[in-house]
Amino acid sequence: MCGIIGYTGQQAALRPLLEGLATLEYRGYDSAGVVVLDDAGATPALTIAKRAGKLGVLVDALRDQDLSGRTGLGHTRWATHGVPNDVNAHPHLSGDGDIAVIHNGIIENFAELKAELLGAGRTFMSDTDTEVVAQLVASLVEQCRRDGNEAPGSALVQAVRIAARRLEGAFSLAFVDRRDPDVIVAIRREAPLVLGRADGASILASDVAGLLAHTRDVEALLNDQVAILTPQGVTVTDLEGNPADGHRFTVDWDIHAAEKQGYSHFMLKEIHEQPGAVRETLRARTDAEGIIVLDELRLDPTELRHMDKVVIVACGTSFHAGMVAKYAIEHWARIPVEVEIASEFRYRDPILSSRMLVVAISQSGETADTLAAAAHARAQHSRVVAITNVVGSSLAREADAVLYTRAGPEIGVAATKTFITQIVALDVLALYLAQLRRALFPEECRDQLARMEALPELIEQVLDCEPQIAELARSFAGAGYVMFFGRHVGLPIAMEGALKLKEISYVHAEGFAAGEMKHGPIALIDSGGPVVALATAGHVRTKILSNIQQVKGRGAVVLAIATEGDTEIKEHADHVVYVPEAHELLYPVLTVVPLQLLGYHIATVLGRDVDQPRNLAKTVTVE
Repeated sequence: MCGIIGYTGQQAALRPLLEGLATLEYRGYDSAGVVVLDDAGATPALTIAKRAGKLGVLVDALRDQDLSGRTGLGHTRWATHGVPNDVNAHPHLSGDGDIAVIHNGIIENFAELKAELLGAGRTFMSDTDTEVVAQLVASLVEQCRRDGNEAPGSALVQAVRIAARRLEGAFSLAFVDRRDPDVIVAIRREAPLVLGRADGASILASDVAGLLAHTRDVEALLNDQVAILTPQGVTVTDLEGNPADGHRFTVDWDIHAAEKQGYSHFMLKEIHEQPGAVRETLRARTDAEGIIVLDELRLDPTELRHMDKVVIVACGTSFHAGMVAKYAIEHWARIPVEVEIASEFRYRDPILSSRMLVVAISQSGETADTLAAAAHARAQHSRVVAITNVVGSSLAREADAVLYTRAGPEIGVAATKTFITQIVALDVLALYLAQLRRALFPEECRDQLARMEALPELIEQVLDCEPQIAELARSFAGAGYVMFFGRHVGLPIAMEGALKLKEISYVHAEGFAAGEMKHGPIALIDSGGPVVALATAGHVRTKILSNIQQVKGRGAVVLAIATEGDTEIKEHADHVVYVPEAHELLYPVLTVVPLQLLGYHIATVLGRDVDQPRNLAKTVTVE
C-alpha cells in the first residue's frame, strides 16, 4: 500500500517526483525517499535521499542538495518488513550501488531468497523484503551482462523478467540502473501500477493521482507485465518479452479534485462533497421509460434473475456498506444475502456455485483480500460484481461486471464519500435485482429510486448541523471510550461511526447491536460515559428507546441520531441530532454523516492528523 512514482524525461526528475509523492502520500507516510540518476559526469551515479517520517521531512533534507538528473524514482512507505527508519526507507540499492528499486507490496519468500544471497556473499543493510529484490536483480544483471545483453536497458529488463519468476507475493516494482541512464523498468503482480506519457517524458505511479499533473490518459499494467520507460515512450511486454498491452482508460477528474480547496482537511472536504458524489452515482440509472438500467453491469439479465443467493465480500468500511446492502437486497429483491469479511472468506472453504452472485466491494479496487475473495468466487463458477470507485482497477478487471460509485478522488484515509456512494450503488443494485426478479412492481422501483434521488438535498440539510456536532465534540473529546449502538440498518452505521472515531482520533470506540447490550456490553457503561444511539423512525424505534433507557439508568450520556419531528426522543437522550425523514432503508446515507462529523471534530480537538492517521494507509494491498 505504498506510493511509488517514476519519471524519465527532458526535465530534472526531482520536482515531478516530489510532486507525485505529495499526491500519493495517503498510501503510506512512515517514510519517504527518492533516487535520481545523474549522468552529467564521466560516470553516471545514483544519488539517494530517504528519511523516516512524512514527506515534509524528506523535502527539508533535500533543500541543499543539487539533484539535476532526468531519471528517478520516488517512494512513500507504509511499513511491512522492518520498522520505519531511514535505513528501511525506500529506495533500496544493490550492494554495488548500481541498481535502485522501489516497491509496493510484499515478497512472501524473501527469507529464502535472502539466505541464498547471503550464501553467495551479498550483504544487507536493511530489514526489508525489498532489499532482497535489489540484490537478486543485481546478481542477475551481472549474469545477463556476462551473457552479452549490453543494449541499453536489456540486461536490466532480462534480469527483472527472470527475478519475477522467483518472487512470490503481491508486488509492483520499479528499477533504475546507473549504467542505463534514461531507462526505468517496472513490473506488476497483484499490486497496482499505472503508466502515463507527457511531452518528452514517461511516468509511472501506484495510482492515477500520481499521473494527473501530466496526463489523464493512463495505461494500467496487468499481472506479470513488464514496462520499459524511456523519454521517448513506454513499451509493455509479458515475461517472455512478447509485446503486450495493459488496460488503457481516461481519468474523468483532474488534479484539482485532489486538492483541499480551502478546507482544513481532505476528510472535511470529502464529507461536504457527499451530496454531489451521491448525485453522480445515481446519474443516468434509468431509461426513457423509467426502467432501471445498469449499463456498466453487462451481465445476462436472465442469469441474474435466477440467482439463488447473494454473497457480499468486503473489508473495513466497505464491509459495513455490505451489511447495509443486505437489508435492502433481501427486502426489495427477496433473495437471501450473506455478508463476509473478505480476509476470512476463502479460508473457510465457502460453498459457492454458478447460481450465486458474489458482490465484491472495495473503494480502491486494489484491496488484496477482496481481490483474492473475488478470484476464489470466480474459480468456483460464481458470477462476481465489483463495486468500486476506480475505473480500471484490479477488482474491476477481475470481476464479471462492475458498478462504479463515481465518488471522485478520496484522499483522506478515512473513507467518507466512498462509503455513502457504495451504499447508494448497492441500493441501486438491489432495486435492479428486484426489477429483474419481479419482486417489486415497476412503479415501486421508480418510487424507491425517486426517494434515492432526493438524498443529495437531504444530506445537505444534515451537513447544516455541523456547528452543533462540533460543540458536542468538545465535550466528548475527553472520553476514554465511546459506545455506539443501533438496530436493523442502524447497526452497521453504529459500527461505522465507531470505526471512524477510533481510526482518526485514537479514542477507543465500539459499535454494537442494541439488543445485545444486556448480553455483556452494558457492563462497560459508567457514569458520564458517552453513548451514541441510532434512533431514527422505523419499526425498531421503540426498541431503541428501551435500550437508551437502559444505558441512561446506568449513568451514560446519550447522543441520539433521530428523525426530524421526533420530540419524544428528547425525554430520553441528553443530546439529539436530527436528520430529515426518509425511507427506513435509506437512513444510513443520512445518519452516517453526523457520525463522520463527530469523529472528525473530536480528532481535531485532540490535535490528531486527520487525513493521515497513524499506522493506516488508504489502500490495503497486502494481506
